[in-house]
Amino acid sequence: MQLPASPVETVRCRIFRMPADDGVAMSFAPMAHRVMAVVVVELADGQRGVGESWVNYPSWAWRERVATVHDGVAPLLRGRTFDDPAGAHDLMTEQLVPLGRQWGAPGPVRQAISAVDTALWDIAARHAGVPLADLLGGATVDELPVYGSSLGPAGVERTALHCQGLGLSAVKIKLGFGRKRDAANLRTARDVLGQDVHLFGDANQAWTLDEALEMVPVLHAAGVEWLEEPLRGDRVDELAVLRRKGGIALATGENLYGAAAFEPYVDSGAIDIVQPDVSKVGGPTEYVRVHELATTAGTTVNPHLYNGAVATAATLQVAAALPARLVEWDVRSNPLRAGVEHLLTGHGTVRVPNGPGLGVDIDLESPELVEEI
Repeated sequence: MQLPASPVETVRCRIFRMPADDGVAMSFAPMAHRVMAVVVVELADGQRGVGESWVNYPSWAWRERVATVHDGVAPLLRGRTFDDPAGAHDLMTEQLVPLGRQWGAPGPVRQAISAVDTALWDIAARHAGVPLADLLGGATVDELPVYGSSLGPAGVERTALHCQGLGLSAVKIKLGFGRKRDAANLRTARDVLGQDVHLFGDANQAWTLDEALEMVPVLHAAGVEWLEEPLRGDRVDELAVLRRKGGIALATGENLYGAAAFEPYVDSGAIDIVQPDVSKVGGPTEYVRVHELATTAGTTVNPHLYNGAVATAATLQVAAALPARLVEWDVRSNPLRAGVEHLLTGHGTVRVPNGPGLGVDIDLESPELVEEI
């Protein structure tokens, strides 16, 4: 038994929301605010844990998440005792995923489950007095290599210099803003960063297959080593064509929900890197399943991460126990990540926190955090 023998008493979703000082542009929409949706699970004996649910898009996602957690998830768990987080996870997916299918919202349902699953793992690890990584097999490293995310579409030179100042040796650039602008940004990034820094690209599903193939020579010229989410709809057959004709490594997975969704991508051989997001895929329970699926097939697993402090801490725990080649590190201003900023080293890595639970205590009552509800 990993969880205490005490029933779930409360499941609460707290929303922290602050303006994005420098703005965050993606090929599909800008991000005007940083939002952290934290689910707090408390047992009848007073033990509690926290998890984070991804609510970056759309701008009203946090409102839906509060309703889904309070009206959908909480009634399933209250009063129940679970031996381990996986038991609660499987109950939630069994009951809520079919509703999400009918609703046309499988993503939000899995994102809500992700936060609750993380919170239960936090409780289990705190109950055992160990960091979460220990419950997942044990941390294999004390530090994890990171890449800066992301340059562009504006201020590429400034952000690239910032990445240099952070000591990063790998950086990702946002693409999908038109061939001319993308090419100029790639040249600027390479000129500033030099030839020794690893450069990756992320189109956020902006291109058709033909548009992506037209961009391939530009990507190769800039020394882009892998390309993330290049195609609209993330269709496996088209990704396979792009991989074969373009000769560039491909990555995807941040918008896939549950391990089963990763199977066709892994089985096809079209994807070199899968990128499950702990706050989206189904929490640590589902992340472990994705990792097992991918590594069995010889596919690299690099976690997607573009969240607040709670999801960052959880991601570092799973990545330390289930080795990742690289961890994404948001280099833009994010006051909701203040509780873990100190973990970034000056030599291209992030320290894995080794306290009980998620490894670090996030002060949700800090006056620096602005709570929406």
